[in-house]
Amino acid sequence: MNKTIITYFIILSVVLASCKPKQNMVYMTQHNMEEEVAKAKFQGLHIQENDVLLILVSALDENAVKPFNLNTANKVGSESNAGINQYVQPSEYLVNEEGYINFPVLGNVYAKGMTQVQLKQDLESRLKRYLTDPLVTITLKNFNVSVLGEVKLPGQKESTTQKLNIFQALSLAGDMTDFGNRTKVKLIRPGDDGVDQIVNLDLSRSDIVNSPYYYMKQNDVIYVEPDHNKQIQANSNPNRALTFQIIASALAAATLVISLTR
Repeated sequence: MNKTIITYFIILSVVLASCKPKQNMVYMTQHNMEEEVAKAKFQGLHIQENDVLLILVSALDENAVKPFNLNTANKVGSESNAGINQYVQPSEYLVNEEGYINFPVLGNVYAKGMTQVQLKQDLESRLKRYLTDPLVTITLKNFNVSVLGEVKLPGQKESTTQKLNIFQALSLAGDMTDFGNRTKVKLIRPGDDGVDQIVNLDLSRSDIVNSPYYYMKQNDVIYVEPDHNKQIQANSNPNRALTFQIIASALAAATLVISLTR
């Protein structure tokens, strides 16, 4: 009888061990989350080569402003288009490999490394030579990040906001799977010198918000590593663990029934 009970408890212990809960399932559990999140600061995106900028120039004199928008530059002098500036769409400008955009009338304007606010101020300053109180609006068209690995919807994701942190980027990919390792997330960021930066991030720590990699930049790549259990499964028979748990549970139940009926 005693041997039967001991055997039962051994089997039960094995079953419980195989059902051990996964660690690090929660984000930002280490340190004071509220205090750390309050420190997060968004510095703004810096324009990179191959960025596509949507730029619109406005001014009080609608005819005078036409030459400075690609969509209306060929309509200069057309009186029938009076008021067109109310409906004109922003024009697309590609930042070339040298970091310039080719702007109507102004020619090549260096944009790489600037924030959108800095480029806006630079263009408005240049345009004051031709226009009274020019107003420039700039939007980044191709703000994309790629999310790979242990996420539910991997792939390239387009963001409608430029203030995008790493958790928001993961949400675009449906969040991590249960096998995602929150303590080992790789971020690959294109460098200004053409060399990619690769950093390891621990999303279980609240002080992640103080990292320069907390806010995403265009063309960032996030890779979520699988946890240890998933790596073991990938290198073994995927049905082995399930079979073991079923057999162990059956043996435990049978042992319990026998011990109670004696």
